[in-house]
Amino acid sequence: MKVDLLLFLTAFIWGFAFVAQRVGMSHMGPFTFTGIRFSLGALSLVPFLIWQRRKNLDPTEFRLKAYWVPIGLTGLALFLGAALQQVGLVGTTAGKGGFITGLYVTLVPLLALLWGVRTHTAHWAGALLAVVGLYLLSVGEGWAVSTYDLVLLAGAFVWAVHVHLIDKYSNPVGPLRLAFFQAAVCGLLGLVAAVIFEPITLSGIKEGLWTLLYGSILSVGVAFTLQITAQRTANPSHVVIILSLEGVFAALGGWLVLNEVMAPRGLIGAGLILTGTLISQFFGKPRKNTDAGDVNPEGSATERQIS
Repeated sequence: MKVDLLLFLTAFIWGFAFVAQRVGMSHMGPFTFTGIRFSLGALSLVPFLIWQRRKNLDPTEFRLKAYWVPIGLTGLALFLGAALQQVGLVGTTAGKGGFITGLYVTLVPLLALLWGVRTHTAHWAGALLAVVGLYLLSVGEGWAVSTYDLVLLAGAFVWAVHVHLIDKYSNPVGPLRLAFFQAAVCGLLGLVAAVIFEPITLSGIKEGLWTLLYGSILSVGVAFTLQITAQRTANPSHVVIILSLEGVFAALGGWLVLNEVMAPRGLIGAGLILTGTLISQFFGKPRKNTDAGDVNPEGSATERQIS
């Protein structure tokens, strides 16, 4: 229950961050927004890293040379996912963007099959309900696929890969350290891309400051840390179903902040997402791993099959 509450709070923060991203894009380019957002998010975690070290709260032994591969992979996946999402939002509607990004709910269990990890039937049922709900919630009449939609779809694949990378590396690296380093790598890559491809103006950054602060401190500093912490003991297929509530909170944020109105089909979609979440929670019982050779000594949540 504690893990699910952390994931629920993460989905809430990310949902409202979608509104901040849309507003921020009117003041600066996607790479500029991504670079500053994640750089500030990494800096917001520094005091907590210092406090954790002084209190010796994380017994995990950490050596940067030993973990540069996990840090590099998670940071690169985070940058690609965030950048593709920002670029895709330039040329498509918020509703279609939310739906296409939310397709990673089904991609996570599909990717798990590639390395022999089985997903409980309840998780599949919950994921399918969540996808149908996302469609009703996010996509209106006149569906048409554009280049920007394909960019968002590529981002959904990257987000699914990122979920599995977090599952693999959250325990050996440590949740707070992994959150910091992946955000730092993502921010650095974003700033480099911004310098190369976009004009950067102080006036644009100043006008979009509140969106950057929300996107960095809450969405990056808090929410990604909560996700990594929760995934230490949760099945990724179950995790993404709860995180699919992000679409519901994005619609709620659009209504509260941008005065967007949710149609009846959107309310039905939100209900389907909630139903899928509950099915995954209450019927997705853990599978016992009887093959000793499949056990990861580092304690990967996927291979322990904890729901």
